[in-house]
Amino acid sequence: MVAEITSLGDKEVVKLALKERALFGHIVERYQSKLSRYVTRLGVRDPDDRDDVLQEVFIKVYRNLNDYDDSYSFSAWIYRIAHNEAISWYRKKKVRPEGNLVADSEEVLAFLNNDEEDASVRLDQKINAEYLQRAMAELDPKYRDILILRYFEHLEYEEISDVLKLPLGTVGTFIHRAKKQLRELLKKYE
Repeated sequence: MVAEITSLGDKEVVKLALKERALFGHIVERYQSKLSRYVTRLGVRDPDDRDDVLQEVFIKVYRNLNDYDDSYSFSAWIYRIAHNEAISWYRKKKVRPEGNLVADSEEVLAFLNNDEEDASVRLDQKINAEYLQRAMAELDPKYRDILILRYFEHLEYEEISDVLKLPLGTVGTFIHRAKKQLRELLKKYE
């Protein structure tokens, strides 16, 4: 049965977990590392704090699983909960985000330096991941969040729209503006 469940899509796993709550663990297994990485990139760097945030995420998912609307992507729904919990954690701690964005930097930089229409153009130069991290920290938070979701978490525009509760057109506009602002910030480090 475990092998069968792992091959199912999110919506099917949710339906099974609603019928048999013991199967909720499969949702946790499927999303724990992804959400841990996402919350870390949002700036919850301390492992104990990150575990606390993730615990709250999964408690909320468990309690509200009946409210999940399967006309939306489950991943967008659970990322939205994680996003909100990270923001709540900042408010409780009154701290500033200190995201860890070094991983995957070359891939992200390649995306940022290519227009969506012309993905065949590659970077001529490599930019140190530390510079990307510094530039991302300087970005307007609404732009940083959208870039993390798009280029680090690889979410589609529709999913980003669901996670951040923004109209689809605004997502595209913000991504364009975020890439432009990030390019400008990276020029300081060239």
